[in-house]
Amino acid sequence: MRLELRAVHALAASFFLQMAVILIACRVVGLLAKRIGQPQVVGEMIAGVLLGPSLLGLLWPGSTEWLFTKESRGILFTGAQLGVGLYMFLVGLEFNTEHFKSRVRSAATVSIAGMAVPFLLGALLVLWLLDMPGLFSPKIRYFEAALFLGAAIAITAFPMLARIISERGLSGTPLGTLALAAGAIDDAAAWCVLAIVLATFGASQPLEIGGLKIGAEVVAIGGSILYGTVALTVGRKWLSRLGRRAERDGGVSQPLMAVTLALFCMAAWYTDIIGVHAVFGGFILGIAMPRGVFADDIRRKIEPFAVVFLLPMFFTFSGLNTKLDVLVDPPSLLLVALVILIASVLGKGVACWAAARLHGEDNATAMAVGTLMNARGLMELIIINIGLQRGIIGEALFSILVIMAIVTTLMATPVFERVYGRRARASGHLGASGE
Repeated sequence: MRLELRAVHALAASFFLQMAVILIACRVVGLLAKRIGQPQVVGEMIAGVLLGPSLLGLLWPGSTEWLFTKESRGILFTGAQLGVGLYMFLVGLEFNTEHFKSRVRSAATVSIAGMAVPFLLGALLVLWLLDMPGLFSPKIRYFEAALFLGAAIAITAFPMLARIISERGLSGTPLGTLALAAGAIDDAAAWCVLAIVLATFGASQPLEIGGLKIGAEVVAIGGSILYGTVALTVGRKWLSRLGRRAERDGGVSQPLMAVTLALFCMAAWYTDIIGVHAVFGGFILGIAMPRGVFADDIRRKIEPFAVVFLLPMFFTFSGLNTKLDVLVDPPSLLLVALVILIASVLGKGVACWAAARLHGEDNATAMAVGTLMNARGLMELIIINIGLQRGIIGEALFSILVIMAIVTTLMATPVFERVYGRRARASGHLGASGE
């Protein structure tokens, strides 16, 4: 018992040291990123990769055993999921449903285009890549590989997209709402496709109810539709009581905060177990929550801790699984990386731009939407980490997709500034946060 207690204390001490290193690294690299015109979130993503084996592990080989121990990664993973889930809950609280209703057709069209073209390109690329050793599992079938690569190319960095929109002062604007709505639809579909791949590849076990086996893809898609429908209809009506309580009390009391956080945890738990992702549970719940005093007070009390303390855990955990040195040998993988990068940028960005133009958006807004949807960030890292852990892809393809995620995310801010930011600032539609 005494030895077990000592191990627990050692684990706690290791966690506190980890958090000190993570917070300092994210703040420093985030400030450097802002100095060169990138959002804080991009710097935090890069900091996470720098803390992993690609840099810190290279300069200090013992860092994994001493600082980021195997035993402590479970705590880091839990905090990471809590952080990104809470942030998406806050994003949902700011989501302008009126703009979404007025632009639902545009959002759906942009999302469908942003999925269809990348999946087509993924299917074509797999014809070339499937025979290359070390990229895909030898047991994978063509359609499984095509679906996985298509999902990896089609995914949008939804939490990062939301933070860029927030930091640029675009929350609640038609552009911000269109990008958020399209990104939400896009990523929900990508996670459902991933569930299909995992189920057919044999990585997901079917759910058995009364002797009836239900496939993981059915659970993911059907469960998502059920949750969204209930939360935004009956759930919204029931949750309005929380708003009336906050209005009466002049703010969110501690008991009301406890109820709200418990609801968030239940929503994240549900969407996680059905195979989508916890962030969507929090996001949809945030949309369903009442506005006014309730939403304003919830944001004021939760946002600083979620953004400053919890989110860096998410970036670091992903960075610990990123290894870039596998690209050195063989050199032919650099060609593969270049082709995948070009296909990803053109497939996603051009498709979303064209869809927005078809729905009457001006060229600058359409290009801005295509730029924001083209950033993949840590949602990409999540999906490819799942692929690596489940044996669908190898370390070489994983590293190639990491490079694609970083490059497309770094491109987002300067390209957005060029095609939309300057014009919007001149017309007064982009606030000081966009500087």
